[in-house]
Amino acid sequence: QVQLVESGGGLVQAGGSLRLSCAASGSIFSRNRISWYRQSPGKQREWTATITSSGSTTYKDTVKGRFTISRDNAKNTVYLQMNSLKPEDTAVYYCVAFVGVSNYWGQGTQVTVSS
Repeated sequence: QVQLVESGGGLVQAGGSLRLSCAASGSIFSRNRISWYRQSPGKQREWTATITSSGSTTYKDTVKGRFTISRDNAKNTVYLQMNSLKPEDTAVYYCVAFVGVSNYWGQGTQVTVSS
């Protein structure tokens, strides 16, 4: 069973930065696609960023140029560096690992951006 644990969320002022971490229970990140999603109050969960096993990255348009997804295979950890944060980035952020036909979600970490 794959377990993912997110950390790094918190309260930050607009324009600030946070780095989220997603740690896995096993060495799965190097071989699988990993994504970050987020969910704001009253809204559906939305895709935010993805990194593939080859290291290719894609981003939601509204975070492109501000967020960076990366991976440290030795630490079994995926990161989401978030810069120039805006109040509309406020959400619970989740990482998800796509392993074969299954997907595994973490419990989420809260990010709150004050104006």
